Amino acid sequence: MRNVFAKTVTELSDIYPELVMLAGDIGNRLFDSYKARHPDRFYNCGVAEANMTGVASGLAASGMRPITYTITPFNTVRCLEQIRLDICYPDLPVIVVGTGSGLSYAGLGATHHSMEDIAILRTLPNMHIVCPADPVEVRLALHDALRLGRPTYIRLGKKGEPVIHSSDPDFRIGRGITIRNGSDVAILGVGNMLATALQSAEQLNHHGVSAMVASLHTIKPLDEELLAGIFSLHKLVIVLEEHSLIGGAGSAVLEWGSLNRVDLRKLICFGGPDRFLYACGEQREARASVGLTSENISQQILSRLQEPDAPWS
Repeated sequence: MRNVFAKTVTELSDIYPELVMLAGDIGNRLFDSYKARHPDRFYNCGVAEANMTGVASGLAASGMRPITYTITPFNTVRCLEQIRLDICYPDLPVIVVGTGSGLSYAGLGATHHSMEDIAILRTLPNMHIVCPADPVEVRLALHDALRLGRPTYIRLGKKGEPVIHSSDPDFRIGRGITIRNGSDVAILGVGNMLATALQSAEQLNHHGVSAMVASLHTIKPLDEELLAGIFSLHKLVIVLEEHSLIGGAGSAVLEWGSLNRVDLRKLICFGGPDRFLYACGEQREARASVGLTSENISQQILSRLQEPDAPWS
């Protein structure tokens, strides 16, 4: 994802003369092409993320289109006050990009895990939250965030994420993308968990369960039309995210469902538990330790479908 981000932002810098990149002492070689084209529009702000955010807001207030980029917890939690007051309060067109979100940096320990960022940032008025599922969505999300011109947080994985889309889908912030049709259950994959959602759907298919899969790439604002449709048509609705169960995409769907009086007995949320992960390991191992595997997900869905007191029984 990060390589496509760098390539796309370099291409966009030729289209938008007001685009400015700010990095928090990361991606020095990643942005070599950008710096070669526009050396006067790239700032390495060092390990001073709060200052970087303040600089970005000042640039935006002066008519520029800044993008801040660094490892997710350092670009969100560490500078939350600046995002809240300097970007969101004046509703400035700053794009905050967090790389290595969720458990992408699992091997570096809890300082580099970001399982709370969606929960924290979606409480801020004017903020938009976008979680691209693959490199294709990363490129399209950047284009649409610049079109939108509002405070936007783009949550990236790290590297090696599989390409889901064979061609460009119709990507709009606030509108999900249906990847696979199905009639029994609907699985909403958030960000880089979409590949796992598709694997779960394929495993369910082997058990005779038809699963629809969609990329719920925007957590704020939610695609209310998509949600209304799947809750009315499917026995179960599953939200799958590499984020804490507290305050993330699943919580956002629960809040929407409560306001709109849908049958929330249909909803199953998969995410991280309310605890820190103290052991270090690769992302795959960290996901397995909290149950974010296609095998566990498909098995829990099958078990729920077989419950005698299910709402469709």
